[in-house]
Amino acid sequence: MTDTIENKLYRILLYYKYVHVENPEQLTAEHLRFCKQLGVKGRILISEQGINGTCSGTIEQTDAYMAYMNEHPLFKDITYKIDESDDHVFKKLFVRHKKELVTLRYDKKLDPNVKTGKRLSPKEFYDQLQHEDVIVVDGRNDYEYDIGHFRGAIRPTVESFREFPEWIRKNLPEDAKGKPILTYCTGGIRCETLTAVLLEEGFSNVAQLEGGIVTYGKDEEVKGRLWDGKCYVFDDRISVPINRTDEDVIIGKCHHCGKPEDRYVNCKNVTCDQRHICCEECEAEHEGHCSDECKAY
Repeated sequence: MTDTIENKLYRILLYYKYVHVENPEQLTAEHLRFCKQLGVKGRILISEQGINGTCSGTIEQTDAYMAYMNEHPLFKDITYKIDESDDHVFKKLFVRHKKELVTLRYDKKLDPNVKTGKRLSPKEFYDQLQHEDVIVVDGRNDYEYDIGHFRGAIRPTVESFREFPEWIRKNLPEDAKGKPILTYCTGGIRCETLTAVLLEEGFSNVAQLEGGIVTYGKDEEVKGRLWDGKCYVFDDRISVPINRTDEDVIIGKCHHCGKPEDRYVNCKNVTCDQRHICCEECEAEHEGHCSDECKAY
């Protein structure tokens, strides 16, 4: 399933599929050659578990990319989340082989095609969010949560996905194992794995937002309701709007002055490179640095 987009010259594709790949190194090399020839840019990961990618290109390039994938026996039924754009949102192309599509290094082998949480449509997820006994777990990193999240969601104190199993053991109490747990992430792939971990850890009533936050924001019925702030994305846009109603708010705060803000910048001190929320005025005043120490350095 794809959207028809005609207004702008470029598109951004976000997609994944868990499927067994017999020779991922060879497929990675073939895919890199094709993408270079086509001219798309982005970040595409391939492992024996499948493929996880986000790339940008012209309408013609992205049409050709999806046509190529639809002819591939492993990838022919992928669902693409599509955004329009004025230009590329990536500076380079990376197609890489990885051991895991989502780096977890869990002590048990997980296959989301065999064991994962119940998938909820945006409307079903919206309805479940309003139940009093539900526990909502944000399946992303802490800095992603800070500029936008679902109302009432728990902020994970993790800087990388591999920290989630330990975070679950320390932060979700034993009496939560029978309660309904909702999870969500940007495009859906992290929750495929996170819900599998939750089930392995003894939580029995686990569900995930199918298609992730991006799909939720495009749904014409819910229109992003109960989402506050922006959604962090891993390209040059940094963040995108989700709530398309008059309930839309800014929840992030400038690292320097504390005023409401939802834009991230990286510290100009390359030895630091700390990602921090920063308003335009403070970015100019501090010359893009996160602290006086970094500015002096």
